[in-house]
Amino acid sequence: MVAVAPVMKKRRAKSADDGVLTVGRSKAGTIAANTAGILFSIFMLFPVYWVLNTAFKPANEVLSLEPTLLPKNPTFDNFLSAFKAPLFLENMLNGVIITLLAVAGALVVGFLAALSIARFKFYGRKSIILVILVVQLIPFISLLIPLFLMLQQAKLTNSLIGVSITYLVLILPYTVWTLRGFISGIPRELDEAALIDGCTRAQVFWRIILPLTGPGLVATSVYGFIQAWNEFIIINTLNSPDKQNLMAWLLQNQTTRGTAWGPLMAGAIITSIPVVIFFLIIQRNIATGLTAGAVKG
Repeated sequence: MVAVAPVMKKRRAKSADDGVLTVGRSKAGTIAANTAGILFSIFMLFPVYWVLNTAFKPANEVLSLEPTLLPKNPTFDNFLSAFKAPLFLENMLNGVIITLLAVAGALVVGFLAALSIARFKFYGRKSIILVILVVQLIPFISLLIPLFLMLQQAKLTNSLIGVSITYLVLILPYTVWTLRGFISGIPRELDEAALIDGCTRAQVFWRIILPLTGPGLVATSVYGFIQAWNEFIIINTLNSPDKQNLMAWLLQNQTTRGTAWGPLMAGAIITSIPVVIFFLIIQRNIATGLTAGAVKG
């Protein structure tokens, strides 16, 4: 017993040292992670800062060889110039119409398709699910030429309806895939209980499935809104300048004769405002919709 005591003391001392080392390592790891996170945030937010800084600078400061962290003489002239620019307001209205039509159509068609896949068993169901997944992997730009030919035959080129249908097809696979997972997470027992209580299939749809799928519809609408609002390659190819959106307007204002960076950055800020507002309005339901949509059906 006498010989064991010193050994136990050494072990206790060693364990205490290990605890100190562990705490030190954890603090060092936390500091390193926080530092990396701060540097990454600065890297990601710098373009946003540059856009805001340039939008409020007069033309002489924008082209100055001495960069400044903040505008010396802040001005709203760039925003006024953007609003007065040719086709700016027209393109803004076009973007709103196209985005709303595409998102609303994708939600209606996608919800009905997802409901059929999630709630009914039929031949080829698994194949359809696989096709929906594979379609999302195809670069949409590769379909631009056949898409143009199809719209040309349907006489829908250079029209808001044609672009709206195109954007609907663009965001539809993701909408179906997400809503299918969300509907699969709703217990079938709720449907059966409602049918036993005398509800029809239509009443089950309106009173049970549709309300419970609300967060999923919100989550998919955010994705669809961002995709339709920010897309410019398709609309720039299919439509003339008077029937394009704000993203295409930003592209058209970069010419070989020079670029008015102040109005261009002001236009970029105005273009991003609807997305930010839409996100702030429905942000509470986004996380719920995305996590529930991940349920395996």
